[in-house]
Amino acid sequence: MRVVDVNEYYSPTGGGVRTYLDRKMGIMADQGHELIVIAPTTDDDWVEDRPGGGRIHWVKAPPLPFDRNYGLFWDGEPITRLLDAIDPDVVETSSPWRPAWIVGNWQGRALKIFFAHNDNMAAYPQRWFEGVADAARIERAFAWYTNYMGRFLDRFDAFVTNGPSLAKRHARRGLTVHASMPLGVERGKFSPDLRDERLRRALLAQCGLPEHGHLLLGLGRHHGEKRWPVVIDAVERAGADLPVGLILLGDGVERQTLARRVEGSPHIRLFRPVYDRERFTRIVASCDALIHGSDMEPFGLVACEALASGLPLIVPDEGGCAEVAEPAFAETYAARDARSAAEAIRRMFAREPRILRAATLHAASRVRTDVDHARELIAYYQSLIDARAARAA
Repeated sequence: MRVVDVNEYYSPTGGGVRTYLDRKMGIMADQGHELIVIAPTTDDDWVEDRPGGGRIHWVKAPPLPFDRNYGLFWDGEPITRLLDAIDPDVVETSSPWRPAWIVGNWQGRALKIFFAHNDNMAAYPQRWFEGVADAARIERAFAWYTNYMGRFLDRFDAFVTNGPSLAKRHARRGLTVHASMPLGVERGKFSPDLRDERLRRALLAQCGLPEHGHLLLGLGRHHGEKRWPVVIDAVERAGADLPVGLILLGDGVERQTLARRVEGSPHIRLFRPVYDRERFTRIVASCDALIHGSDMEPFGLVACEALASGLPLIVPDEGGCAEVAEPAFAETYAARDARSAAEAIRRMFAREPRILRAATLHAASRVRTDVDHARELIAYYQSLIDARAARAA
């Protein structure tokens, strides 16, 4: 099967989407399939072949105004010309803006899939106006956006989400979600066996804490929807009673704001993303717990990666991370509430360490893999292709 993903969120310096698609290319190639990504670039058009299978067609496009790491497709002709030439069996897109209409209106033979990786309603208007009105009222005020989605979704063969949290949100708005395909992690790369006590001590020392301190890890973009100020406030509150530190790995449009916020915090450190995969997975496994702030997380991939590394979770009670959390290895807190999050930190480190470790290691062995995800996604696409062929016959 040949699949093309028209993806505005793919960037050499991107985060979860880049990681997901890079890994998916290799998995699909191993299974005898092909994944081709059409992605924007501010440079001239060029083609990047990936060793082992897969390809990226970089198409010249303007940059995103507030984050030049990403581009915006506008002109549909270069994309439809590529789709005509590639002639895929399936074409996916995940952007609700121009790509949704470019792919939706394309007249090729391929199965057309809108694959939702995020929720713009939650990420933007619900966050912007949360101090003005409740979520239900904001949803009603922005019902035009749901109607807008419905118009382009009529041009697609299926609407797929990357997990149950996102599927539930869209279904509540009256949209038909045909399938929920939870993501998975590269479990061979993330492992509790990578825990490095010397690295842990070094990270604690960078946070100004001794070896008996507690090391929290925050992973994700520096963006408002991640709610890092809530996490920072919570760690500072818990730090009044506990020797607890926080390292934040990420980058983004709010980096300078966050840097100013933690400037006077002796036990909180900001670090740039770690692109060396081996070092990154060692860092994750060497922390004591993952803490996350986003109640808008569509799936919670970072929670799965942390869990696969043997880390218990401290996460909000709404969003994708909440779908992953179980009482045996996680503490949840009231979303957007730093005081509640601080209490969750205290509860986590008041647990019996051996019992918590045993429960977390058991959960780590059961984390869904990215191979599982790719295999089920391809099987689902094949079932749609077969059903369409049967109807035509």
